[in-house]
Amino acid sequence: MNMCKISLALWCLLVASSLRAQNTAKEVTHQQLVWYGYNNTLELSERWSINVEVEERRFINPDEQHQFLTRGQARYTLGKGWEAAAGFAYFLQSPHDPHAAVKLVVPELRPHLQLDYKQPLHKLTIAHRYRAERRYFRNTADGELAEGYTSNYRFRYRLSLEYPLLKIGQQPLKAKLNNELMFNAGKNITNNRFDQNRIYLGLSYPVHKNVSVEAGYLKWFQQSASGYQFYDRDILRFIVSHRVDLKRKEAE
Repeated sequence: MNMCKISLALWCLLVASSLRAQNTAKEVTHQQLVWYGYNNTLELSERWSINVEVEERRFINPDEQHQFLTRGQARYTLGKGWEAAAGFAYFLQSPHDPHAAVKLVVPELRPHLQLDYKQPLHKLTIAHRYRAERRYFRNTADGELAEGYTSNYRFRYRLSLEYPLLKIGQQPLKAKLNNELMFNAGKNITNNRFDQNRIYLGLSYPVHKNVSVEAGYLKWFQQSASGYQFYDRDILRFIVSHRVDLKRKEAE
């Protein structure tokens, strides 16, 4: 429980920092989006697995793409609730304004390192995710892509709660609540050390022994590079998760 107390104290400090950032907002743009995603996990052995995500993020009104991403990572179980991962993501970033006249799509390359820690507490599962990212943004000039990349670091902490509400048939319907805070670092960061805060509430249900569906609401508050402009986004999120147990097939 000491680890839980430390993480909760860190989470409270980060929340306080994000709230201060929100209170100093001078310009806030409100947007509505919908995210569609597919998550696949290949269980290679008792300790090793590979995870692949694909996600399409779109504005609702008007219907325009905001982001497309694909992410892969190798995960290794350390034991006693700990898991380590290393991965890489490829992003396509469309303009933050869906009404923008120039629809330039900017690629981003993003390697990361990650630690996960899960704590069962009766029926409740508490999970902590610590992620460090290096973000490489394609350069632009005169409204077009240019040669080379600029980069910065980002550090993320997510606290998640999962609780089974009831059984439908033989499977549990689970409620999920999490909060994630992100902070930027690097020589190119001047006005937005605080990057964003995401609060999520969702429901998850297994429709098959290896397939589950999830739907939820995400509140995304993000600071722009200017330091005084913010985005306040309301997001509907739909995810299909699929697990493939390759270690069992090897045994057979």
